[in-house]
Amino acid sequence: MAFDVVMPQMGESIAEATVLKWHKKAGDTVAKDETLYEISTDKVDAEIPAPAAGTLLEILVDVNLTVPVGTVVARIGDASEKAAGAPAVAAPQPAALAPLAAPIHPMDMEDDNSLEARLRTKSSPLVREMARQHGVDLSRLQGTGQAGRVTKEDLEAYLAKGPAAPASTGIAPALPAVHDPSAPTLGLTPALSVVPAPAVPAFAPGERVKVEPMSRMRKIIAGNMVASRRTSAHVYTVFEIDMTHVARLRNKHKKAFEEQFGTKLSFMPFIMMAACKALRAYPIANASVDGDNVLYKQDVNLGVAVSLDWGLIVPVVKNADMMNLGGLARSLNDLAERARTKQLKPDEISGGTFTITNPGVYGDTFGLPIINQPQVAIQGVGAIVKRPVVVTGPDGTDFIAIRQIMFSSLGFDHRIIDGATGDLFMAFVKKELENSTFGLE
Repeated sequence: MAFDVVMPQMGESIAEATVLKWHKKAGDTVAKDETLYEISTDKVDAEIPAPAAGTLLEILVDVNLTVPVGTVVARIGDASEKAAGAPAVAAPQPAALAPLAAPIHPMDMEDDNSLEARLRTKSSPLVREMARQHGVDLSRLQGTGQAGRVTKEDLEAYLAKGPAAPASTGIAPALPAVHDPSAPTLGLTPALSVVPAPAVPAFAPGERVKVEPMSRMRKIIAGNMVASRRTSAHVYTVFEIDMTHVARLRNKHKKAFEEQFGTKLSFMPFIMMAACKALRAYPIANASVDGDNVLYKQDVNLGVAVSLDWGLIVPVVKNADMMNLGGLARSLNDLAERARTKQLKPDEISGGTFTITNPGVYGDTFGLPIINQPQVAIQGVGAIVKRPVVVTGPDGTDFIAIRQIMFSSLGFDHRIIDGATGDLFMAFVKKELENSTFGLE
């Protein structure tokens, strides 16, 4: 009897996923738990193992198609069996979208917890954020997803038509007037701006270009980055930190450390531990903005950006402030490795309260990264380079010495973090890295 392979539920808020790649073709033998296909959601890309051993009888969902969770995407069974013959899922045809009636008003929404209602109103996080930015009521749009669920493509198609004409109800348009300089800029991408800029051709007629569509991950990153710049008032401060002390500690203890904890000791766990202590000393950097309220997060969940061949992902080390250097190193190395092999779970890339990104591995002096919403601060780590610096000896004499120097930046949301607080935070990190023994001595 054939075994149905269904699109898995990769997280509570995820209702659909896109098939990125099939590792097997129809007729191939499949072992249980062998990687069968790859999927992409708004939160994570993942490799999905085969739920049973046998022969892949048929593939029902083609690459690059997005289907709801629970959809049968393939069937596995005995090679002698005849496929059940269910039709493959084809690309959905665009459905007409109902006109925008009004911005979302919680009191107007029905208290319906049915699957259909949840799919319609609890779209992917990116779609919900786009709708919020544009004042679009998702429950009043007819989409092409399951049960009329509005997809990102549906919303983009609606927004591309421009704002609807004002209804005769007398309700004023929710969008800001063009001449109002104090009005917020809405939209996630330049193409979705409420007041679009004059169209500028991307290339001239006859110019030799190669057109390549953005990957799903790249489109999500693009939307998130533009949304963050339009949400937070980004300000930066950059500190010069002497990492000679940390370098000596690492060289002295890395062999014993690896034997004790079973993982290599890089510079990043030192930086992570210093940041955790600074977040406890300055909890405003571990907060979020919710309207006129400041939400002080009681847990320190440290996100560390990992560069992949196909994009960027930020695994999260939960309760990082409760770990010693060994725990931070093991957690970081494990998450980074599983990010590169597409083995992360959705909850391992969500819930972060502060992010560290390390462009220094590519030789950058320092970076000025964009804040990872809904966080309010992000630390950029530059390359550690030997530089000649002026050092003051115990007797007060100045001399030039070769030290291992790192420039590290803090990008912070000036809505709730003042410049002085941002500087004090980085001064704390600097002091820890230049003086702490980190439990090694």
